[in-house]
Amino acid sequence: MTGRVITCLVVLAASVYLLLTTAPRLGLDLRGGTQVVLETKAEADDEATERTLEVLRRRVDALGVAEPMLARSGDDRIVIELPGLQDPKQAVETIGRTAQLTFHPITAAPQQLGPVALTGEGVEEARAETNPQEGPSWFVSVDFASDATRKWEELTGQAACSPPGDPKRRVAIVLDDEVISAPEVDVQAQCQVGMIGDRIRITGQFGQAEAKDLALLINAGALPVPVEIIEQRTVGPTLGAAAIEDSARAAVIGLALTAAFLMVVYWFAGFVAVFALLCYALVSYAALLAIGATLTLPGLAGFVLAIGMAVDATVLVFERAREERDSPLPKAVDKGFRGALSAIVDSNVTTLLAAGLLFLLASGPVRGFGVTLTIGVLAAMFTTLVLTRVLTHYTVRSPKISGLTRDGRVRRWVNRRNPDFLARPRWWLVPAAAAVLIAVAGMVFAGPKPGIEFTGGRVLEYSTSADVNQIRDAVSEAGFPRAVVQSSGDNAVSIRTEPVDQAGSDRIRAAVASVTGQADQIRDEQIGPSLGAELRNQALIALGLAIAAQLIYLAVRFDWRLGVATVVALAQDVLIILGIFAWLGKTMDGVFLAALLTVIGYSVNDSVVVFDRVREIRGRRPKDPFARAVGAAVLQTLPRTVNTGVGVLFVLGALLVLGDGSLADFALALLLGLVAGTVSTVATAGPVAILLHRRYPGAQRSPRQARPRARTGSGAVV
Repeated sequence: MTGRVITCLVVLAASVYLLLTTAPRLGLDLRGGTQVVLETKAEADDEATERTLEVLRRRVDALGVAEPMLARSGDDRIVIELPGLQDPKQAVETIGRTAQLTFHPITAAPQQLGPVALTGEGVEEARAETNPQEGPSWFVSVDFASDATRKWEELTGQAACSPPGDPKRRVAIVLDDEVISAPEVDVQAQCQVGMIGDRIRITGQFGQAEAKDLALLINAGALPVPVEIIEQRTVGPTLGAAAIEDSARAAVIGLALTAAFLMVVYWFAGFVAVFALLCYALVSYAALLAIGATLTLPGLAGFVLAIGMAVDATVLVFERAREERDSPLPKAVDKGFRGALSAIVDSNVTTLLAAGLLFLLASGPVRGFGVTLTIGVLAAMFTTLVLTRVLTHYTVRSPKISGLTRDGRVRRWVNRRNPDFLARPRWWLVPAAAAVLIAVAGMVFAGPKPGIEFTGGRVLEYSTSADVNQIRDAVSEAGFPRAVVQSSGDNAVSIRTEPVDQAGSDRIRAAVASVTGQADQIRDEQIGPSLGAELRNQALIALGLAIAAQLIYLAVRFDWRLGVATVVALAQDVLIILGIFAWLGKTMDGVFLAALLTVIGYSVNDSVVVFDRVREIRGRRPKDPFARAVGAAVLQTLPRTVNTGVGVLFVLGALLVLGDGSLADFALALLLGLVAGTVSTVATAGPVAILLHRRYPGAQRSPRQARPRARTGSGAVV
């Protein structure tokens, strides 16, 4: 026990230190700014992509954006984040240009170009300058490196052999296959000698901004390979501030309601659980700071959700301790921790499988959610198995106020129920099948509404209080009759279209402004169709692998029949959520995918704890009918199902009521998954397992032998 105390003190001290000394790293959806995803062409190798990243880094640094972030994503993609940049048009044009600077001789009029004589790699420095004595126009001075000076002299020496006024006496300066200047070689330059020196001027009809942009491109260097912008997101800081405020308020309210509920149900032990819950929040948040994780909107929601999940294992331990109330209280608590260990490990492993798939297969904010969920699960295990155990060992001493020596209302109700209620499993599967048919009907008739992450397109959101119908008519008249215009919260409207360029975006903004008089853009997301198809395929692969991973784990942990029953139940949960979202017309975006994969973990958790209890009951009473063992396991785990479910409902309910947009849809999907997962364990997983046991009785694995227990009863992980 002394070792656990020291460990807890060290972890808590380190967490407090990180909290006081480390600032959180907020994603663009929380602090505002622009994200651009570039893709190199197919011929680019790993080295070319890396050199492209370095060139882009120099360009971004020259833009003067505070704390920019550039990182590779896979072999051929580069993600650029520009915090605080709300008008990305100029920056995107500067970043995305290939800047292939070349110098050519002119072989015939009108400006027929010869082969490349000099490239931009020979340029040492370029500057935007003006000379008031020569006029108001701007020009770009270019200094050549020493090894390029000789090539420049050869190029101009060849041109000097032509008489003044002849097009062949000019030198073409080409940027991205476009002639930007064609100065004539000075009359003083001699044939085959050329212009001596290492500096030239690029002249043209340049304004100050154009000259500076050209100098920036030349200084940054040419990209080794062409790049294409496949995704662009711009989020206003007001949206991020609202998301932070909503999530913080939901966390406080959800935590307060959960704390009150725990203290009502478990008395002083509930007070200990609340303190451990606060420590859990501290440890998990400090872990995010320690690894430098970026907090995004889905990640923040996952952090709030993980607070509710942390109640999970603690409630299981307390219910197990109540089963041992005939023993002295300290010994009952120790037995509770030992008895709950198997279910805690199994349930958390299934959740980690879902989180791992999110991290491996998703990208951007959804991947961040996977990181947050993983840290939350690991922190919850430490809090329950180490910190809570230490606290209960030293503080829960009095049986009268502990709250662990009496049965709750749910358990008293369970003790009066007949465990043979699943003897006719087909009766339970009929309403489950009906629910699935209704959900499938929603997918067929209402149809799913995938987000632009999976279809490609552009979403523009503006702050306005004008009538949505008027804006819809104005956008249609502007040339976008298929655009989806809808309200996206208080004083905001979102417009969803097929992929459009910046000119099209400007026309939409002008159409909105014509109705409202003003169009303040707070969000701009653009994803190319190729990326959308790729993300859609990744989503399907993630779902398939999640189901396969759960089946394999349960087949190894229990037996294949229970694994199949669990997979059937979670497939039902997924279909029901998809169907409800289709009937409601809700968008299925990347945040929805994060919620859906989390629901898979929740659904399996319920079944895992029930089947863990089935294995225990079969070990004690192997001659009992299998249906009776499943029914008894469902009843014995019901108290924890209720207690844990209520705690999670508080947090998700707060997110649903206080949040909007992605936060509200995220909470709705998880609430549906919570209810569907709890019901499907009883109405689907249990009956399917019973039918498979009857059909394949020889497949049974030898049950684990368990010593007799004075009392039984627990609950299900949610």
